[in-house]
Amino acid sequence: MTMYATVDSPLGALLLVGEETGDGVALASLSLPGQKGGATVRDGWTHAPAAFEPVAAQLREYFAGRLTRFDITYADGAGTDFQRRVWAALETVPYGETVSYGQIAERVGSPGAGVRAVGTAIGRNPLLVVRPCHRVIGADGTLRGYAGGLERKELLLGLEGALAVR
Repeated sequence: MTMYATVDSPLGALLLVGEETGDGVALASLSLPGQKGGATVRDGWTHAPAAFEPVAAQLREYFAGRLTRFDITYADGAGTDFQRRVWAALETVPYGETVSYGQIAERVGSPGAGVRAVGTAIGRNPLLVVRPCHRVIGADGTLRGYAGGLERKELLLGLEGALAVR
């Protein structure tokens, strides 16, 4: 069963979407208001704020500057094999640090021309904030694309003390 909830944040109301599991919910999507390609509530989904309370609590701690790594169960099945490799590489970028798209491409074995494919895969990350695609910046240190908007990417990097040149 697909469930959803909204959580207030400095980025606006976050839409959390997940699948019911035996011991809670597996997060399938975390979308920002107006996000390019973000989820929207569909008929048949169940509004279940209580099921998302553990995720909401971690988000509150993150935005308060008291949490640097999320411990969230993600739903299986999203993305291609390549996208999942890129998303796994995002998980290794520490709080407060940034890497370039080229560095992620090298980590997944697609240097050179693979940088564009990496950028596309990062742009399709369904779990903004908790899977830290905001920590990926241009090779020259400038902010580059973010499905939630560059101003939100800048806010997240500022929160983490990793501001880049815009």
